[in-house]
Amino acid sequence: MPSDQAIEKSQLLERHGATVERVAPCSIVDKNNFVNVARRRAAEYGADDKSGTRRGYFVNQFENPLNSDAHYRSTGPEIFQQTNGHIHAFVHGSGTGGTIAGVTHYLKQQVPGIMSFLADPQGSGLANKVNHGVMFAATEREGTRRRQQVDTLVEGVGLNRLTRNFANLLKPMQGDSKGKCMLDGAVSVSDRDAVRMSRWLMANDGLFIGSSGAINCVTALHVAHRLGPGHTIVTILADSGQRHLTKFWNDQAMVSLGHD
Repeated sequence: MPSDQAIEKSQLLERHGATVERVAPCSIVDKNNFVNVARRRAAEYGADDKSGTRRGYFVNQFENPLNSDAHYRSTGPEIFQQTNGHIHAFVHGSGTGGTIAGVTHYLKQQVPGIMSFLADPQGSGLANKVNHGVMFAATEREGTRRRQQVDTLVEGVGLNRLTRNFANLLKPMQGDSKGKCMLDGAVSVSDRDAVRMSRWLMANDGLFIGSSGAINCVTALHVAHRLGPGHTIVTILADSGQRHLTKFWNDQAMVSLGHD
């Protein structure tokens, strides 16, 4: 796990008996990137066990198509059933890309005219890739970067590379003669807006959500303004604020960064 993630995420796993290795954030091309370290640890585990009863398994959730397939088979149908198919737009961020890819693919097959939008944190290049065809984030400008990888307070979503799961969204659906990608747009959400949305939801709706859920809600609001009254927009509150107490929900830390 990247060492700049909220400490309670690894503490929770440790309480369940896991051994968590926190590694310095770095590019995916670096052998010490957390994904590459996980791949190595899986290969090493049980390598000296001649009986073959111990072995590691690398899930590879960023590139494994079974990730998006699981959401195509479960999350997408669940949303369709709970809305009775009365849904005009779906909004979600992309970490591995599995949720937004699987749900979008399913709903686009079931609901004619439905739109799908990416919620992207500042520092991620995915929104620019969707809207303009170029992977770029303003924080990539020389001399402006504050943080390795995606320069944002938001954890769990946003990248400056295409995963296999997300890349499938940029292809046209089978049978689409117009050749359009499956996403209808993307919104780049600032850290300030994510923090303000999380506090507003807690104060007004009693929803204690994490940072990725906050950018989903900010984007849903943008889409609501775009579509107007009478439309049903669905998103997922994928993380609890309980996993962000020491960072995103640390008010003193947020004020020190200018997010009052």
